[in-house]
Amino acid sequence: MKKSLSLLIIFILPFLPAFSQSYLISNVHLVTMEDDQVKKNQSILVEDGKIKQVLSASQSVSNSDIEKIDGKGAYVYPGLAEFHSHIPVAQNGDTQLQEEAMWLYLANGVLRVRGMIGHASHLPLKERIEAGKIPGPRLFLSGPSFSGSSVSSAQQAAQMVSEEKTAGYDHLKLHPGLEMDEFLAISKTAKELDIPFGGHVSLNVGLEASLKGGYKSIEHMDGYIEALIPDYSRVLDSKIAGPFTMLLVGEADISKLPALVDMTLETGAWIAPTLTLFDRYFGYKPAEEYRNIPEMKYMSEQQVQNWINAKTPYEEAGVLTKENVQPYLEFRNMLFMTLHEAGVPVLMTSDSPQVFNVPGFSIHHEIELMSEAGMSNYEILKTGTINPARYFDEEGQWGVLKSGASADFVLVKNNPLEDLETLKNPIAVMMKGEYYDQSRLQAELAKIEANHKR
Repeated sequence: MKKSLSLLIIFILPFLPAFSQSYLISNVHLVTMEDDQVKKNQSILVEDGKIKQVLSASQSVSNSDIEKIDGKGAYVYPGLAEFHSHIPVAQNGDTQLQEEAMWLYLANGVLRVRGMIGHASHLPLKERIEAGKIPGPRLFLSGPSFSGSSVSSAQQAAQMVSEEKTAGYDHLKLHPGLEMDEFLAISKTAKELDIPFGGHVSLNVGLEASLKGGYKSIEHMDGYIEALIPDYSRVLDSKIAGPFTMLLVGEADISKLPALVDMTLETGAWIAPTLTLFDRYFGYKPAEEYRNIPEMKYMSEQQVQNWINAKTPYEEAGVLTKENVQPYLEFRNMLFMTLHEAGVPVLMTSDSPQVFNVPGFSIHHEIELMSEAGMSNYEILKTGTINPARYFDEEGQWGVLKSGASADFVLVKNNPLEDLETLKNPIAVMMKGEYYDQSRLQAELAKIEANHKR
């Protein structure tokens, strides 16, 4: 019996997260995200990967086994999210690019990632992170996407939903090209199996059917412009409409927008704006100008070239002129703020790694664009903290600084409610009770840069 018990322990222990250290982070100011106030001069006691207690300056902890860290007046907040990512695929068991992406997120204070193009190699990556074998953010995984090329019938689509649920994915991702019967089969089966789904809006399905059919998140705010075009036949012609209906934005009937906003609120859908994707991929800045911007040193030369190759055809076709792009981006900002101000919940998303959006770094560009569009600092922070937790019905478990929540947080120099730039330079990151100081984060970035030396 003793031998059997010993074997059981040996097999179980390697898969359990190991929180070997308790911490007391003192002399810090907390942006808890429970409200828009700062709790001054506080301490955070971390035990077993959770926030054990939030203490005032006058309270003390006597346990000598606790590692004490002087925060030196830093501000602490629950970190950011990237809720539209394309997690790299492990090729032939090579997980280097996956692990690099996880460090790029952590080094930028991004502690929650929703993968939106799934692959079987993502599941063991998540398991390794949760078991404490490698560092990484909290992962939520969509399975392989449902699209015109992966779905062949309504029956096959329903079977695909069941298979992804069984495999252990957290979410379903829908891409363009689905027919109405295929979409309805996905919707029905997903609801029966209680797995959320969202993504692009297929042209033959449309925004109204997508919302009423149960989309939980509308990625890229897709479908809204198309639904505002009076002559839908023009939307269906890609040569006339351009990418994401860019060339028809001047034809949008704004009088239809309030009804779409009301429908979004009634159906409980979320939006994932990915403003930076459109600013960079479909913006008028030439592709070549992105080749040597600072964060590209963390990407392989081939990856950067692939991104340039993806944008160049639109440039050569004369689509991405300032005359075409500027009104389109302004319209998207108006759409974004209209939905937000009406109360439609927003997720922090940048679509990384995607064209010129480097993991972690692109979230800061997304934040800049949300701010320029008119969103307040507090509301921006909500999109990356409490909102992602709410999205997966885990509010209070993470994305907030309070007793009992997971010890996932970031230390920065200034108050992010007043200074968004401070988010770009984490002093330290605490992820599920593991503490990574700035020197460790910078050392990991240096390794990644060396791996892709030009």
